[in-house]
Amino acid sequence: MLQEFKAFIARGNVLDLAVAVIIGAAFGTIVTSFTEELIMPVLGLLTGGVNFSSQFIMLGPVPSDYAGSLTDYDALKAAGVPLFGYGAFITKVINFVIVAFVIFMLVRIANRLMRPAVAPPAPPPGPSAEEPLLAEIRDELRKRSL
Repeated sequence: MLQEFKAFIARGNVLDLAVAVIIGAAFGTIVTSFTEELIMPVLGLLTGGVNFSSQFIMLGPVPSDYAGSLTDYDALKAAGVPLFGYGAFITKVINFVIVAFVIFMLVRIANRLMRPAVAPPAPPPGPSAEEPLLAEIRDELRKRSL
């Protein structure tokens, strides 16, 4: 069983997949930072200073011993207040769209680079030696049948 496991790990597909997962996780953190630090502040500026990541609706009561701000999403969530955090969801959707678009562009570029050069199509072959002879026989038979 140990030999089978070593053979499984040594295969290129498993190692490629492991590298892809690690790079994907690192890329995800970069895109998250890009979205939260650059895209969302610009969207907030365009929408009049709205910070999407902290937009929410309280769905339940605030505990009586809660002493924090009623506009602090993280603090309210930590206190156990049920929240409908649509702003955080919007931020994550934007993250996903950006990641999906970047991956689409990378795959598109990779496909172009890996595509073999297409040779121009060969011109259609001319008539074979038998075709003119067969056409002549056909024409002669038509003449005789008239």
